[in-house]
Amino acid sequence: MYIPKNPLYPSSRVNESRSGVSPLEAGRVQSCGPRHVVRHVGRVSVLGVLVLQCGFAVLFTLMEVAEALGVVDVGVLDDHFAALNYLDYALEREELKLLGAVRAQNHRNLKVAVVLSGRLKGVLHSRELEEGIKEEEDGPRKDSKVVVAVEGMAGGGVGGQQQGRGQYQPRGGVPPPQYGMAPQQQYVAVPQQQYGGGPAEYHQGRGGQPRGTPPPHQQPGGGTPVESGGRRRGGGRSGGPPGGPSRLPYPELHQATQTPYQATVNPAEPSSEAGTSSEVTEPSASGLAKQFQDFTLQSEGSSSQAIQPLVASSKSMKFPSRPGKGSTGIRCIVKANHFFAELPDKDLHQYDVSITPEGTSRGVNRAVMEQLVRLYRESHLGRRLPAYDGRKSLYTAGPLPFTSKEFNIVLVDEDDGTGAARRERPFRVVIKLAARADLHNLGLFLQGRQAEAPQEALQVLDIVLRELPTSRYCPVGRSFYSPDLGRRQSLGEGLESWRGFYQSIRPTQMGLSLNIDMSSTAFIEPLPVIDFVTQLLNRDALSRPLSDADRIKKALRGVKVEVTHRGNMRRKYRIFGLTSQATRELTYALNAAFDVFPVDERGTMKSVVQYFQETYGFVIQHTQWPCLQVGNQQRPNYLPMEVCKIVEGQRYSKRLNERQITALLKVTCQRPRDRELDILQTVHHNAYHEDPYAKEFGIKISEKLASVEARILPAPRLKYHETGREKDCLPQVGQWNMMNKKMVNGGTVNNWICINFSRSVQESVARGFCRELAQMCHISGMAFNPEPVLPAYSARPDHVERALKTRYHDAMTRTQPQGKELDLLIVILPDNNGSLYGDLKRICETDLGLVSQCCLSKHVFKMSKQYLANVALKINVKVGGRNTVLVDALSRRIPVVSDEPTIIFGADVTHPHPGEDSSPSIAAVVASQDWPEVTKYAGLVCAQAHRQELIQDLYKVWQDPVRGTVTGGMIKELLISFRRATGQKPKRIIFYRDGVSEGQFYQVLLYELDAIRKACASLESNYQPPVTFVVVQKRHHTRLFANNHGDRHAVDRSGNILPGTVVDSKICHPTEFDFYLCSHAGIQGTSRPAHYHVLWDENHFSADNLQSLTNNLCYTYARCTRSVSIVPPAYYAHLAAFRARFYMEPETSDSGSLTSAVGRGAGMGGGGAARNTRGPGAGAAVRPLPALKDNVKKVMFYC
Repeated sequence: MYIPKNPLYPSSRVNESRSGVSPLEAGRVQSCGPRHVVRHVGRVSVLGVLVLQCGFAVLFTLMEVAEALGVVDVGVLDDHFAALNYLDYALEREELKLLGAVRAQNHRNLKVAVVLSGRLKGVLHSRELEEGIKEEEDGPRKDSKVVVAVEGMAGGGVGGQQQGRGQYQPRGGVPPPQYGMAPQQQYVAVPQQQYGGGPAEYHQGRGGQPRGTPPPHQQPGGGTPVESGGRRRGGGRSGGPPGGPSRLPYPELHQATQTPYQATVNPAEPSSEAGTSSEVTEPSASGLAKQFQDFTLQSEGSSSQAIQPLVASSKSMKFPSRPGKGSTGIRCIVKANHFFAELPDKDLHQYDVSITPEGTSRGVNRAVMEQLVRLYRESHLGRRLPAYDGRKSLYTAGPLPFTSKEFNIVLVDEDDGTGAARRERPFRVVIKLAARADLHNLGLFLQGRQAEAPQEALQVLDIVLRELPTSRYCPVGRSFYSPDLGRRQSLGEGLESWRGFYQSIRPTQMGLSLNIDMSSTAFIEPLPVIDFVTQLLNRDALSRPLSDADRIKKALRGVKVEVTHRGNMRRKYRIFGLTSQATRELTYALNAAFDVFPVDERGTMKSVVQYFQETYGFVIQHTQWPCLQVGNQQRPNYLPMEVCKIVEGQRYSKRLNERQITALLKVTCQRPRDRELDILQTVHHNAYHEDPYAKEFGIKISEKLASVEARILPAPRLKYHETGREKDCLPQVGQWNMMNKKMVNGGTVNNWICINFSRSVQESVARGFCRELAQMCHISGMAFNPEPVLPAYSARPDHVERALKTRYHDAMTRTQPQGKELDLLIVILPDNNGSLYGDLKRICETDLGLVSQCCLSKHVFKMSKQYLANVALKINVKVGGRNTVLVDALSRRIPVVSDEPTIIFGADVTHPHPGEDSSPSIAAVVASQDWPEVTKYAGLVCAQAHRQELIQDLYKVWQDPVRGTVTGGMIKELLISFRRATGQKPKRIIFYRDGVSEGQFYQVLLYELDAIRKACASLESNYQPPVTFVVVQKRHHTRLFANNHGDRHAVDRSGNILPGTVVDSKICHPTEFDFYLCSHAGIQGTSRPAHYHVLWDENHFSADNLQSLTNNLCYTYARCTRSVSIVPPAYYAHLAAFRARFYMEPETSDSGSLTSAVGRGAGMGGGGAARNTRGPGAGAAVRPLPALKDNVKKVMFYC
């Protein structure tokens, strides 16, 4: 089957009136699923429905797509995601298939699911598929489907003969779509259209193309257009049999050929620094010749906004298949923490569970179902032992003796020791057959005979294997923790670490695999609340009133406590706040009932102190402290802190401070041999062969680590300057040094100054340090003036802005008359500097336009040669130099990359820590600015909605009141920057994307690849360089161990596998192009290999070529003489995003520790963005970051 790249075109006819466009109409369109139906009865205007749901922006977008494609697609529209979701649009030869399946991503709020699809404009009708399907309030189930049939067509000039390979019958027994082909849609080779949009070098004699002519198609590699008759020059896929009718033209992924406006640059208009990305105005074509001669970038105006994207269906895309396995390198065997799981031969059934009253927690739900199974397993459940997910689904290995049944269950509270009657809570449980889980499709997928993983079947198996650990341990995500699994370790301030294990079932080449890894996380110590607060404040506060109530309130909010003043009765409460008054001040007050306790039916009021003394004989000692507010805000209950103890087993999900992070890392850091033994012991302790649920479902788990074939890729040779004693070097075990070497391209620092913010560093010491650092830079190959513009200057940390600006302007007064700029600022910081570092970087990079190098006092005093050499590496790239390059890059021997100008992007999004509910997420994109070296990277950053993963500013279009339609974005600016730096436009794009989970693959690819296409097309008509899109993952749980830990030739000094170890078999995806690469040498603990997954590949990389390129790039990281764990462009993007958090308004750190990149987003845009990880279009505005100065963003300022 041929899958179109992406049937989403750019906006067209942007400035034309739409008043003459008639709305496309639909007949009755109905989506059907087991529990959900969306119906539009009669002749309903689809455009009208859309406008009601989403406003006119969606109407305009839909009309533009309809004009370009003749296709109208309306997808999932909910409270968080107002966009068009392209549904299951696939073409196979001449046959148009409309498969129609949609999932409600947020399992609520599915409001519209309509598909109207046809190759011609016209009115499409559909028939009702099922009658009487009740729409339930909770929206569609995870497995609900939307099936839509196209019954006929009216209007639109339908003509010709139906084409295709016979009848296609969609699910639900609906006839296949019928369509014809209009004569003007015959697919022919056409001249390329003149299309303005970028600098002059992006236009090289393009011919014209009349509006409405179909675009020339390209092969996935960006290849030749299709000739008349539907066949491609030079082979490739054909539309049908030779000599047969041509295939209908299908839309490629943004072949932007139908946009008639001109995107140009106006050199007369001054640029404004209001954003991070470049924007280009788009007036008429009359001034193109003059305007193309200038590269001035127009900066973002205040009216800019991200365009609303068109998001395609995940099922209309297929990730690239594995192009064979790699063969380069020395073969070896490694062990992986994957355990083979035998696929059960069982008939799995899924049942819907409804528990009334609703709204109970998973724990209560599980208790209800455990009681039900205990009471009725033998009599009503056919002796089946079901697995339950804690919510709405129940799974059995075989059918239950009913399709629907109601049960009444009573839960009785534990005995509280008072002798009082125990509370009984009745529940009504309805179990109803929903579906059969098809393990046959899972088997086909594991054999590589089916493209898409059957997630429902995998989910069933995962739930089954989680049943027993959930009852034994404390579940957190996919991990389980218990104080019995390892010794608790104090983390300080009332926290402790618990040991546990991660467990997940995964489809791999060897079949089903259970991934087991060791894990640790922070829990709240089960202390008396008084002790917890004392530890939190890190002092003896018992004798004084609390001075930091807000911090205590933040730490205790949501924590569950139990009372200790009532003997064996340990009733539990959840804290939601503190009283504003001290306990002793909560006295009789007839006009303020909240100050006192009502103690009887007559409403008699007593103070808290009096109540506890008279009722329980308990004398409150710390009356100067506030009470805890428990229960709920409508009816609060006040409990003195000293009668409460924190309940055991509560995970701490808020932000850890630096000391706690260090303590947790010490606990989790294990040598590979020890970690392997712990994993094996965990598997043995879990005893899966005795697990009653695994037995019931026929799942068998091996107790042996998987043995996997691996290869050790050779290290690349690195080039240094010819004037050094060593002109190149071959790294050994992932590392080397700068002795006898000079930087391949040393930067120049003629004018520099030093500011000292550390009181402990004397002026003479600062002077001596700067002299030594300048000497090291010179020895390393830089042109570094040993004398500063001004002598070293000492300043107070609380005067950072005044000191920086004063000293900068003093220096510029000296240099500007000579026409020179300040090249570098050296800063000496106290070892504990709070927010000083972030404030300094923000002022230098967004205000002064000055790169800086910060050095801590402890290093200034030591002044070691190794430290100075590392700092010199960082300074060199910050001033535009290169430290080293690959020898193969200079000799043009890197496959794929060296044969044509190639730009390599890295992208990442960093999110606020849990608890930071309003801080924006930060996106960063870097791109190589040299070819063939691919070593220097320019970077851009932007703020976007809270926890939004899709990068919003890759490509933007907006209307400016003065300049009209404006385009811009990070991709466009970096492409132009590459052209300026190299003199060539990129002919290949390699995009390394960090930080994407598997569940977000489709979303990120569809949105960001489309943005890349649009950015390219906005520069030049038909400029669509082939793209390879690779996701880089570090947050996974696969670990690789040497087959023989005692073999010194198989491990590095830390006991880890050797750098360059690559695995692309057995534990990898059954069919898709992915691999694990451990590119670095371990230092301590167990190395985590990076996982690379190719989501799109138009450059047709072989396994060896992509693996070698990725491994070799890891040796070009600028900040050290070691290979690094992830590919440098992704690493740099992470550093840039981390840095950009400092550009927000500073916020005082809660713990007083070194302020990190998280938690500094206070005051960002209108009350905080709504939480949104699904798609574009945030609910609240996000204040843009201050713009990086031009001279800063061109260099590697983030190093």
